[in-house]
Amino acid sequence: MAFSVEQIRQALGNGLLSFPITDFDAEGRFDAESYRQRIEWFVGNDVSAVFIAGGTGEFFSLSFEEYQDICRIAVETVAGRVPVIASAGRSIPDAKAFCKAAEAAGVDGILLMPPYLTECPAEGVADYAKAVIDSTSLQVIYYNRGNGILDAESVKRLAASCPNLVGLKDGVGNIAALNDTIKTVGDRLVYIGGVPTAEIFAEAYLAIGVNTYSSAVFNFMPEMANRFYKALRGGDQATVNGIIKDFFVPFCRLRDTKKGYAVSLIKAGADLIGRPAGDVRAPLTMPSAQDKKALEAIINANR
Repeated sequence: MAFSVEQIRQALGNGLLSFPITDFDAEGRFDAESYRQRIEWFVGNDVSAVFIAGGTGEFFSLSFEEYQDICRIAVETVAGRVPVIASAGRSIPDAKAFCKAAEAAGVDGILLMPPYLTECPAEGVADYAKAVIDSTSLQVIYYNRGNGILDAESVKRLAASCPNLVGLKDGVGNIAALNDTIKTVGDRLVYIGGVPTAEIFAEAYLAIGVNTYSSAVFNFMPEMANRFYKALRGGDQATVNGIIKDFFVPFCRLRDTKKGYAVSLIKAGADLIGRPAGDVRAPLTMPSAQDKKALEAIINANR
C-alpha cells in the first residue's frame, strides 16, 4: 500500500523507530536472504517504521547496486505493514540517484544524510538539501548531523520552500539548539531523536516535544527497547531509570571506548543473540574479543 503524508507523519512521530543492520556473508558480500529474514523479524517486533540502509545499516559502505537490492527486498518483505524509509546522501548527483532508486522500489520516504566529508557553510548545506529534496516525490526527513547541521532559521526556510520535507532527525544532541528549532518551526515538521544510542537522550527529547527516536539496540534487544519506549511514553519513571542504569549506561561506556562502536557493537550484539549479519566493512572494525565479552555480559544481565 502507499502511505499518505499524514500516515507517514503519524508513524514517524509516535512509535519506536529502528534501523536494521545490513547483512553481509563471510566474504563481505550483501546477503539478501539473511536480510529478508531480518526485515521480517523487525516488522514482527512492533516498530512503527523501518529505516533501511541507514547509518547503522552502513549506508556509507554500500554500492549503488546493493542499495537497490536492499530497497527492493525491504519493500517486498514489509509489504505495506509500516512505512519504509531509505537513506540518500553523498554528492547531489549521488543523492538524487539514490532517491530515484528508492522511488522505483516503492519506498515511502527518504532520510537525507549530510553531504560527504567537507566542512560546509550553512547556506551551502541548505542548498544541498533543497536540491535533493526537490528532485524526489518522496517525503523526506533531513538528518541534522556531522557537517550538515542547519540552524533553526535555515530549517524554517527549507521547510517553507520544500513541501515534501516532512521531518527533522537530530543527530547532534544539543537540546538547546533543537528546542530553538522546534519552537521556531513548530509542528510543520516531525522531530526524531537520532543521536547514537538515542535512548540515553530520550528523557530530554521528550521534555521538548520529541516523542520518538531511532533505536539501534533494537537490533538485538527488541523486547527491552519496546519496554523502555512504552515506559518513557507512559511516565513509568522507575522502569526508565532502571533500564538506563542497568543497560544504557554500561552500553554507552563500552560504545565510547572506540570510534565506530555505535555500529560495530550492534552487529556484535546481533551475533550474540543468534541473528548474525556478518562483520562491518572497513573503515569500521568489529569489537575485540574482550569488548564482545563485555557486551555479552550487559545483554545477559538485561534479558
